Amino acid sequence: MRAALLLAASLYAVVGLVIPLSLGVSDFMLVNLNVIGAVLGWTVTVAWCGSRVQAANRRHLLEWTTNLRLLNFQEFEWIVGEMLRREGWDVTETGCEGADGNVDLRARRNEQVCVVQCKRWQSRSVGVDQIRRFAGTLMREQIDPHSGMFVTLSRFTEAARSEAEEIGFELVDGDDLARRIERVRASEPCPTCATPMLLDRSRRGWWLRCPRWAQGCAGKRDLGSEPARALELLMLR
Repeated sequence: MRAALLLAASLYAVVGLVIPLSLGVSDFMLVNLNVIGAVLGWTVTVAWCGSRVQAANRRHLLEWTTNLRLLNFQEFEWIVGEMLRREGWDVTETGCEGADGNVDLRARRNEQVCVVQCKRWQSRSVGVDQIRRFAGTLMREQIDPHSGMFVTLSRFTEAARSEAEEIGFELVDGDDLARRIERVRASEPCPTCATPMLLDRSRRGWWLRCPRWAQGCAGKRDLGSEPARALELLMLR
């Protein structure tokens, strides 16, 4: 928020005041440049507000959806992306990117990269042809196959699973997705940055840590005095 407001104020100050005053423009041009600077600043502010509203919508979608089969294709991509965010990934929704639209999400966590295809299929299983197309996308973009993830509401055929295992990327069917969503729903927000924390263990016992520690966030919570909470989170794994 601070960065967006600072950028908006800077745009107005530079375009509406610094440039016209330094060039000694006429009063008419001064007014016009002031209007342009104000519009640019307002556009940046509205864009930031829009991104925050969309992020809130994605969070609500994950928290409140009780039947994944009621989601449309875009909402399905959003909920998969939000799940990955709560697992500690930085996610970008790319939509139908690539020649045959096989890349829906791109995620990064520390040095790891994950490329995701989402198929909101329900009535038929994902077959080996879809797996090979996704593998072709990874090859074309020179991405390590182990960085691929294929997510569906349906199931995978045995041939598809065998092919994916041989290639090396991850398959997530409807049951796996539901379990992972339920797991991140039960998490707690980091007290510093509000990112859902992950359960971890050290020599001193169980604790929750922020997945963004590599970005400098030190948020955590000791569960040593709350063994029941630690057990609850363990049972969701």
